[in-house]
Amino acid sequence: MRKQEYGFWFITGSQFLYGPETLAQVEENSKEIVDTLNKSGKLPYGLSYRGTMKTAEEIEVKIKEANQAEDCAGIVTFCHTFSPSKMWINGLNILQKPYLHFHTQFNREIPNEGIDMDYMNLHQSAHGDREHGYIGARMRLARKVIAGYWQDEKTQVQIGKWMRVAIGAAVSKKLKVMRFGDNMREVAVTEGDKVEAQIKFGWQVNTWPVGLLAERVALVSEEEAQAQVAEYRKKYSFNSEDLAAIMYQAKAELAIKALLEEEGCQAYSDTFEDLYDLKQLPGLATQDLMSLGYGFGAEGDWKQAALTAIVKAMNEGEKGGTTFMEDYTYDIKRGLCLGSHMLEICPSIAAEKAKIEVHPLGIGGKEAPARLVFEGKAQKAVLITMIDLGQRFRMIVHDVECVKSPLTMPNLPVARVMWRPEPDLASGAQCWILAGGTHHAVLSYDCDAEMMRDWARMMDIEFVHINKNSDPVELEKELTIADLVWKLKS
Repeated sequence: MRKQEYGFWFITGSQFLYGPETLAQVEENSKEIVDTLNKSGKLPYGLSYRGTMKTAEEIEVKIKEANQAEDCAGIVTFCHTFSPSKMWINGLNILQKPYLHFHTQFNREIPNEGIDMDYMNLHQSAHGDREHGYIGARMRLARKVIAGYWQDEKTQVQIGKWMRVAIGAAVSKKLKVMRFGDNMREVAVTEGDKVEAQIKFGWQVNTWPVGLLAERVALVSEEEAQAQVAEYRKKYSFNSEDLAAIMYQAKAELAIKALLEEEGCQAYSDTFEDLYDLKQLPGLATQDLMSLGYGFGAEGDWKQAALTAIVKAMNEGEKGGTTFMEDYTYDIKRGLCLGSHMLEICPSIAAEKAKIEVHPLGIGGKEAPARLVFEGKAQKAVLITMIDLGQRFRMIVHDVECVKSPLTMPNLPVARVMWRPEPDLASGAQCWILAGGTHHAVLSYDCDAEMMRDWARMMDIEFVHINKNSDPVELEKELTIADLVWKLKS
């Protein structure tokens, strides 16, 4: 998938009170900050200085420009001097892009002999950013506040992470999800309000007939399928001689990808209960498409399909990996959870080169599908899920530690990963269930809870974080309070 080129606007706050010399220095310093940040290697997207704002009119014009600019994914504000916050009201009131309030200062320390009133008037971010922060709080704006010195790596990394989140917001607003058939019958969590999802997130979720996909699979030529199989040979090991099954998955992948591209969709769902004339449930096909950046949700789970695509877009270029995931079974003795799915786990999380194998599925009544089999990497990750509570959406994020499996599981021919939930298996599961967490989720080695909290703030939805300090009793109290707060908001 080809990402759209995005950038971010750096807007400095000041006023005319200090005279032209001070304003000239403010501009020079702002440009140096931006240039240093861009050269740091910690920002995944470019940052451009877009002027020093001195009046309400300038701010309103600049915000309108940012709103209209397709390539602007968000704004970063910094008040170098005192910038009266009333003049920001009209501009911030119409802001439609993610907003980062960067609280820094040009100089790291106060010069003992160099500080005088001119110095004080120029370096007023300790003063000006508090004024700017007040108006953000007064207007109840969805904003990220980062405080730190602009030359420090920690600060630069924080800005870079926020940029990735803002890209996730931009992708969300334009996301289209293709559903092949409906969701699995009688399953609750894969249901949801698609109209409200479009209002809240921008997702356009629509259905295409499985019969259309079956027709498109039949139209893929042998030559095209062989070329796709050749690509598989470059990426994966072959552990099966059933070339016919692998060829069918190649045709399915090419057909799905063509339909997604024709409709401008970045994610899709299917279900084994609605396969029409498909000979196999897409397995290898779906796994390889996810490795290219597409989102997927099994059993018609369009919410997790969209979320997978967004999290992948946020972390484009990162090396950890992100995949659709499902909790399967517990190893209670070891305090571990086995995550997997029938077929559809993305090889971006594989610890070693994935193997193509062909095995019967046992459900769906179709031919044995080809799939990728592998173990997931051992490192920290997060489980992310989105649920529809009727009056609102809730995002739940659970910190987990993925581990090298202590079991070989030679008779389990699926991609899988084992993790230790925080704070422990029993408490973590209890918290997840209390919050309404689904059996479907997104597992990401690249995201963390801070990033997903920022995204939830941008989308104006509830956020629940389960971590090493979580306690089921306290979480239940927090959920009760959240219910009251969100009912008042709605």
